[in-house]
Amino acid sequence: MLARRVCQLQSAVKLSLRHSVAPGSRASLAAKNFSTASEGGLCFELSDDQRNLQELARKFTAEEVVPKAAEWDKNGTFPKEALNKAWELGLLNAHIPAEYGGLGLGIVDTCLISEAFAYGCSGFSTAANANDLGQVPVIVAGTADQKAKYLGRCTEKFTFCSYAVTEPVAGSDVAGIQTKAVKKGDKWILNGQKMWITGSGYANWFFVLARTDLSPNAPAGKAFTAFIVERDWKGVNVGRKEWNMGQRASDTRGITFEDVEIPDENRLGEVGSGFKIAMTTFDSTRPPVAAGAVGLAQRAHDEALKYALQRKTMGKAIIEHQAVAMMIADMATGIEASRLLTYKAATIIDSGKRNTLYASMAKAMAADVANKAATDAVQIFGGNGFNSEYPVEKLMRDAKIFQIYEGTAQIQRMIIARELATKAK
Repeated sequence: MLARRVCQLQSAVKLSLRHSVAPGSRASLAAKNFSTASEGGLCFELSDDQRNLQELARKFTAEEVVPKAAEWDKNGTFPKEALNKAWELGLLNAHIPAEYGGLGLGIVDTCLISEAFAYGCSGFSTAANANDLGQVPVIVAGTADQKAKYLGRCTEKFTFCSYAVTEPVAGSDVAGIQTKAVKKGDKWILNGQKMWITGSGYANWFFVLARTDLSPNAPAGKAFTAFIVERDWKGVNVGRKEWNMGQRASDTRGITFEDVEIPDENRLGEVGSGFKIAMTTFDSTRPPVAAGAVGLAQRAHDEALKYALQRKTMGKAIIEHQAVAMMIADMATGIEASRLLTYKAATIIDSGKRNTLYASMAKAMAADVANKAATDAVQIFGGNGFNSEYPVEKLMRDAKIFQIYEGTAQIQRMIIARELATKAK
């Protein structure tokens, strides 16, 4: 019955969304799905299309993710089969424009999917979102031929890609990147190392940021160039899977590039524009990451609430003890606030406006709320919460990375302060 219902929902979502907007028209989709001030003020309701999409993602998660999440975590298993099923349902690559085989959905829609996935397993959500992170630079800066080739490759068959920017000595300090590309004739020769690259063990191609101006005084805005690098090119070496604290269903590895020859046609954007492309990407990808944190926090809340209603001490359910009740109330409040901020950030960019400030606010707040919610859930479970037979210890381990990847909690606050100062001048 579930499989039949999922099929019906998927067909309804695809048909409705494909015919509702012109190909590649993110602003049109946003206008369709959300009420604006001109339509009578703020609206916090999802459209029928979005409710169908959300229901599809939630049903898929309940059937394919939740029952397997503990096993993926225990064994460090990459959930390739489940991701393939998500791809078949149209829940992966949904943001790719219709002319390249995607649904052309907006960031709000991607957030709905990300939140649902992360409720079941944030490692699964991160594995799915890694594709978005690799694809968005191509959507933002790619030529028509590049989009047709590399985005089309991801929609024509089940294919992964990765965003390769972080290095062993350059995480938050993107300007410290040492990987370099030197122009020789009509090719670029790429050398360097990348680290903590999500999905790289299964990626077919990579978005790579490399230094092309070797002057030590070159500003970041002119020193780097972006490239699309294929996995099977000579000199591309992907390392072993890293065993991380949490989100073990997500594949994380290092990559070494040794004299990799990149044709100039695989240069993404103008020479020297790579840093801008990489940073612009985050405006689109940080809201879905924040949505993943919201999904994890919601799961922590739901598990804690259920346990607090069942567990009894001193003759009554522990939720009747004020100390526990206040923790659950704070969880719920933080989750709702984070969700609203996340979807505001997504709505702004879907409307065609710059959302850097709100994307960083959403990422910072949702990550902090997820960590507090998971920690408090473990506390409410008491000794049981510290045991792997119960779900909340995994949530606590999984939550931490939300304060680190795609810009640390501290970097987000630096961006927020900078944006506020700029607006105040």
